[in-house]
Amino acid sequence: MASLAARASSARGSGGTPHGTGTAIHDMASASVLGSLTIPGRPEHVCAARSFVEKALDEASPATDAAVLLVSETVTNAVLHSNSRRPGGTVTITIIKVGGGTRIEVTDDGSEVSAPVVKGHGCVSGGHGLFLVQTLADQWGSARDDAGTTVWFWLSGPA
Repeated sequence: MASLAARASSARGSGGTPHGTGTAIHDMASASVLGSLTIPGRPEHVCAARSFVEKALDEASPATDAAVLLVSETVTNAVLHSNSRRPGGTVTITIIKVGGGTRIEVTDDGSEVSAPVVKGHGCVSGGHGLFLVQTLADQWGSARDDAGTTVWFWLSGPA
C-alpha cells in the first residue's frame, strides 16, 4: 500500500497534471485499496477491466456507472496508444477509497510518442475518452515516468 500511496499521491508533485473541479489531491494516508487488476494490453481484455470495477464497487449507482464507463475509456486508450499494446504489455487498474469518494488509476507501459490529451472538439472522430473523464470525474490527472503513464480520476460520494 505504501508504494501505491506514494505513486498515487505523486501525481501532482512529480510532473503529473491534476485536472478537475477540486483543488487538492486527496490525502492518500487515509486511503483504502479496494483492489487491483493487471490485464494484458489487448482490446479484448477491456471488458475484464469493466467487470472488475463493477464487482469491486459492488453497488448500483450513478457513480459506479460513471466509474465503469471511465475505466472503459482509459483502459481502451492505454491498449490503443501506449506500449502496453506490444507483446507482453500490461495495463493495471487500481481502485482506492479515499476522501469521501473513489479514485481509480489506470497505469500502462507508457509511450515515447503520445501523452494523454483531451480532445473536446465535436467534429473530430474518435479520441473523446479523456473528454468524458474531464466531464464526468470530479478530479482527474495523469503522471508519466520511466515505468509508464498513470491516468487517474476521482468520483465523489459512494460508489
